[in-house]
Amino acid sequence: MRVAICGGGSVGTTIARDLNTSGHEVLVLEQDPDLVERRRRELDVTWIAADACEVASLDAAGFATVDVVVAATGDDEDNLVISLLAKQEFAVPRVVARVNNSKNQWLFNESWGVDISVSTPQLITAIVEEAVSVGSLVRLLQFEGGATHLVEVTLAPESPAVGNAISTLGIPREAAIVAIVRDDRLVVPRAETVLQSGDEVLVLVSVGAEPDVRRELVGA
Repeated sequence: MRVAICGGGSVGTTIARDLNTSGHEVLVLEQDPDLVERRRRELDVTWIAADACEVASLDAAGFATVDVVVAATGDDEDNLVISLLAKQEFAVPRVVARVNNSKNQWLFNESWGVDISVSTPQLITAIVEEAVSVGSLVRLLQFEGGATHLVEVTLAPESPAVGNAISTLGIPREAAIVAIVRDDRLVVPRAETVLQSGDEVLVLVSVGAEPDVRRELVGA
């Protein structure tokens, strides 16, 4: 897979290193030429000193041939511009954007060319909530411009789902239970799987179906 990362800071460099280690072809665009020279000595991927907010720079970098673009700069406005250019000008199949300020999360959607947005503050908040919340629906990750979420709920003893098979629940078509963690082990959900108190249930769900999922798993 060919991946273009825009932003050669600590976040972009870490992503580039991990993807390179996994065997992917990685190129990084960073507008600071001095930083590019330093990073080039540290990490053996393709480094390009260029402004990723300019169409000519993206064209010269070969964005028409990349599979994934990661907008990982420290500026939300830049990440939105990069995402929009990648999707509209070069038809990049998958665009992932970093959200630095959680107040800007609502902007990172398909209108700006974003397929998946990642907000570090929101992710940390979700992890904390997931660790301490029982009987609450917690959003872990957002997909497809905000239309779909990965949510988690740890079933409380009073959950209406406890003691029932998945097939008997009123889970809407716009949602799917994708995994269950029980006693620190993964349970692959099947129609006949009976849910238990304390189960951590992961659900892929559209925004409109969240209330129905909450009703089935939480009861509120």
